[in-house]
Amino acid sequence: MGVLATSKSALLNPDRNLPLNKFLRWTVYNHFCAGVNRKEVSKTVADIKKMGYQGVILGYSKEIVLDREEMLSTNASGASKYSEKCYKMIDEWKEGTLETLRMVGPGDFLAVKLTGAGPISVDAMAARQGMPEALVKAMDEICIATEKQGSRLWLDAEQQVLQHGLDEWAIEVMRRHNRSETPIVYNTIQGYLKGSKANLDHHLTLAAQEGWSLGIKLVRGAYIEHETRSLIHDTQADTDQSYDLIADTLLCRRMPTGKESLPFPEAALFLATHNAASAAKAIATHQNRLLAKQPTVMLECGQIQGMADELSCELVQNYERALEQSSIANLTAPKAFKCMAWGSVAECMGYLHRRAIENRGAVERTQHMVTALRRELWRRIIG
Repeated sequence: MGVLATSKSALLNPDRNLPLNKFLRWTVYNHFCAGVNRKEVSKTVADIKKMGYQGVILGYSKEIVLDREEMLSTNASGASKYSEKCYKMIDEWKEGTLETLRMVGPGDFLAVKLTGAGPISVDAMAARQGMPEALVKAMDEICIATEKQGSRLWLDAEQQVLQHGLDEWAIEVMRRHNRSETPIVYNTIQGYLKGSKANLDHHLTLAAQEGWSLGIKLVRGAYIEHETRSLIHDTQADTDQSYDLIADTLLCRRMPTGKESLPFPEAALFLATHNAASAAKAIATHQNRLLAKQPTVMLECGQIQGMADELSCELVQNYERALEQSSIANLTAPKAFKCMAWGSVAECMGYLHRRAIENRGAVERTQHMVTALRRELWRRIIG
């Protein structure tokens, strides 16, 4: 998968090698991805919602890499500057993102990867500079279109060499566009990082002081293969504790130590997890606070298409059961979403490679999934 994701060989390009394309679509692409065009994506989204999911998260997987010679040009004085191709990449990224937005509906999420805008974005993010003007204009257009459609968006996380700059950009975008009770823009916090709780506290403090709503997508983390190991919690138990603490802090509306006098900001939490124990713990806390008429934040849950489907289906069932037993106003079960990417097979290879790495952990859940599948098969037979 890694070779296919990075090779420049025509033979190993799934979009130019038809047998390879067919094989990959049959084995992995159709399992994790929504489709190669709007027609296929629309059908996949409709099928997901027909199954009972309350929404989808959709991202465009195209990743463009320019050679150094293509990135830079020289001005009249001989100094280097970004080439027109770099600025064109921002426009292409914006149009691809807006096209993706048109494939989802009200209440759905648009997954935005800012590194997809090319070297101008990546370089500024790595240097922790302000968001470049061309990218500011593109993001403003995307956010306005998202709000107008009644959808929301989240900014995907990056490796730590980029994440600090991305967090600063995310706060700036939320500061401009999260001016209503329900946030339009969500930032991603990775629970496996030792600094994740402090990062949340920073977000909460600024949102409370400045009066904007905070959207947080909470994940465990997807870059363990590439991160500096010392930045990541030493054990799985430490990561689990970190993840659950961040979720509990938001659900129980606790301000950071020393900032208790500030009013807790309007906030929403999207629990992106394949861990059933973490999901159950957060949902129980959310339900108990609602039933006790204690304040909390909006909670939604989701998993990647093709992963942890047994947990996803349980969340769908819980939502439908709660809907039958109560009114919308008193609904305590969170909505369930599925996250997926779209693009040609070659465009999705980087995404698929990351899913392959992430799915190593699925081996540990194999016995649990086999047991669940057998139980479901038996239920259908006797039913």
